[in-house]
Amino acid sequence: MSEASCEFPLSNANGAEIGEILDSSKTIAVVGLSDKPDRDSNRVARYLREHGYVVIPVNPALAEAMGTRCYPDLASIPPDIAIDVVDIFRKPEFIPAIVDEAIARGAKAVWMQLGLAHNAAAEKARAAGLRVVMDRCIKVEHMRHTAGA
Repeated sequence: MSEASCEFPLSNANGAEIGEILDSSKTIAVVGLSDKPDRDSNRVARYLREHGYVVIPVNPALAEAMGTRCYPDLASIPPDIAIDVVDIFRKPEFIPAIVDEAIARGAKAVWMQLGLAHNAAAEKARAAGLRVVMDRCIKVEHMRHTAGA
């Protein structure tokens, strides 16, 4: 990611809030999930699945990832599937549209992976009642949280 496209989070979830998100969530939609095992998105998704989360792959270029049906966008996920967290592995310019989809789907949180932050989209998500984590890796935060539990 170029430095010009990177924002610094003006407001972010603290450790306690991150722990609450991780503890209360069951289903995580991973937007930008790659089918390549060496990619961060794939490693993180596998880790989450191994630790009891339901992972929903979202990538318009894939029909399947990690042996699971892949959806082109959040709106295509069946409405009876509740999404707790939308974990974003996309370039910053895509974040506002993904946040809009997360709000429309009734997600409880949006999580922008390490190196990603979009303050305007984060404020919009918070105004809609979602929790927001920016520029943090959900895998690293889960490991930190469970180590301290």
